Amino acid sequence: MEGIGRRATGSGRVYLVGGSSAVLVGWRDATVDADIKLDPEPAAVFEAIALMKDELDMNVELAAPDQFVPPLPGWRQRSPFIARYGEVDFFHYDFYGQALAKIERGHRTDLGDVQAMVQHGLIDLDELVRLFEDVTGDLLRYPAIDEQALRAKLATTVERVRGNEEGD
Repeated sequence: MEGIGRRATGSGRVYLVGGSSAVLVGWRDATVDADIKLDPEPAAVFEAIALMKDELDMNVELAAPDQFVPPLPGWRQRSPFIARYGEVDFFHYDFYGQALAKIERGHRTDLGDVQAMVQHGLIDLDELVRLFEDVTGDLLRYPAIDEQALRAKLATTVERVRGNEEGD
């Protein structure tokens, strides 16, 4: 983040997603890549990212939850501020959006990530369900998503996470 902020020549925002958030918050020790969303894009950020990728031998991808599921209303306001370097502000992408995208993707580590978000107080399961209901009309813009299948994945995940909380 410091390197990007130092090298970018204009103001903007970088939202960290997935493993980057997990490492910074502390529920994972490492990540294989850094997924980010630029909004608005800082001037010269791609040149800065290219240099940092080489220096750190790290893969950086433009990938955000709103590429896979509809953006949840208020996502920018719910995106926690991390730091400012130079003229660039860094945030975690809204954890509700991250959780919904993880549930849709359904990878093995995703349930654990959603559970960690709950345990760290980053999301509330009832609010996640409510936010999902707010965007069901937007699912038409995401033809790869089957609404009923996503609804079932969400219900199953909520049930499992709640069951794990009760078992603790």
